Amino acid sequence: MTPCATDSPGDPSGPCARGGSSPPPHGRRQLATRSPAIGRCIILRAVGVALGCAFAATARAATDPFADFSWDRVPVNIHFGKRGADMTEAELDFIAAHSDFVTLEKGHGASAHGGTEAGIADTARRLKQRNPRIKVLFYLNAFINWPGYESYQTFRPEWTLRSAAGEVVTHPSGTPRPDPSNPAFREWWSEVVAAAMRRGPLDGLFADALQQALAPALAKSLGETKARAVAEGIREMMALTKRKLGREKILLANGTRAGKNVELLDWEGIDGVMIEHFDAFTARDPYDLKADLDTMALAARKGKFVALKGWPGFTWLDADMMKRPHRELLELARARITFPLGCFLIGAQRGSYFCYAWGYTETMGGLDAYPELERPLGPPRADAAWQGLTATREFAHASVWIDLERKQARIEWRK
Repeated sequence: MTPCATDSPGDPSGPCARGGSSPPPHGRRQLATRSPAIGRCIILRAVGVALGCAFAATARAATDPFADFSWDRVPVNIHFGKRGADMTEAELDFIAAHSDFVTLEKGHGASAHGGTEAGIADTARRLKQRNPRIKVLFYLNAFINWPGYESYQTFRPEWTLRSAAGEVVTHPSGTPRPDPSNPAFREWWSEVVAAAMRRGPLDGLFADALQQALAPALAKSLGETKARAVAEGIREMMALTKRKLGREKILLANGTRAGKNVELLDWEGIDGVMIEHFDAFTARDPYDLKADLDTMALAARKGKFVALKGWPGFTWLDADMMKRPHRELLELARARITFPLGCFLIGAQRGSYFCYAWGYTETMGGLDAYPELERPLGPPRADAAWQGLTATREFAHASVWIDLERKQARIEWRK
């Protein structure tokens, strides 16, 4: 999820706060004695102040797309894709009422609209009709050629990544990987994103799989030199894409894991990062969790934002769990939300967003209601107070305590 540093109240003594110069003590009678030239100067000065205030507000909006970020409730990021059918009116109403920040995944709307690009554009339009404040991000993987995009009809075979032995490099799913070290591919990829922004009312990009392009294991198949070229190519591709999008659009990158790849926060063009595997997969050690929460604070210091994805203790890859009916999975997810949500609240900064589900489609918990996400929260009264791996924090309407070692949490709601 670009947002980030604490709101600046502005200069309380400046012209915007005062609303311009005060009238002279004798009011209109004194103005009548002034020459036309002086009167014109007064008018021009007033116009200049007004334009300056308007320009300052525009500049803030361009550089801070989350200027309307609110602590009223837990800030929620909904991240999903619906691939088998079009969005229903009820689904759109739910999203518009429960989140101001949405990412639409690969394949979203492709079956109903002929391609992911058209599906995402259509949903973005329908969401913004319901909630003009909502930010909608386009999904594109930077290191896996997922199908379902019209744009891949123009992808060239020579842009496919090959090992030192000349074999096609693939994702574990068998899907080929592109070669970001190729300048022509970087130009094509960035233009796919730019074209998506022109096609629909989108607010930026979710760039997936950056951490896979930076994985040290790539050197085993590519060789050290090529692996470094791929990593540098990914970095240049993000910068190129952001230059095409402009400052007013968001570039959210996935991502960081357990304190790793935090250098993404310093890359040109990246506005924020996703911490996708919080207390899931291979990032479940208590010190990994602490590192993720530290990343949230680090991002805020750098003027960047974070979307943290919590999990209910199971994922869509758990085959036995996925045999259970949705109502049982949702009941478990509701019962287990306290720990991931408590951790998020301990680390949250202005511009931080909480994402919670057990997968990435509309049936995996992201489009379901959770009572804790509906309650009044209010701004934090201070940063979290840490003692080892335990922490506490006060919000206007909630007190939070977590123990990362025992993986326990309490949230006491006061309203």
